Amino acid sequence: MSKIVKIVSTTLAVLILLLVLVNILIGLGNQSIQADVAERQQVIAQTIQLEALNRQLITVLVNLTMKTNDEQLKKLLADSGINLSMAPETPPAKK
Repeated sequence: MSKIVKIVSTTLAVLILLLVLVNILIGLGNQSIQADVAERQQVIAQTIQLEALNRQLITVLVNLTMKTNDEQLKKLLADSGINLSMAPETPPAKK
């Protein structure tokens, strides 16, 4: 083999080795990102499940407050952004 062929083949071998190492590093980075995304998806799924429970709890508290006229419960609901003083909306009259 000539000297030029040896240099070219060595250069290509080093380049291939570098590309393999970069590929390994990118693969490891992807695994950590995928684990993070999976964890976030689990949190979102749990939040959706808790949302239904939260709505049921608020409904029970509103009904109890309306029945007992409890000022502490009214204040608790008001602090949470639930206004009980508004009258229910009436549907618009049909023409």
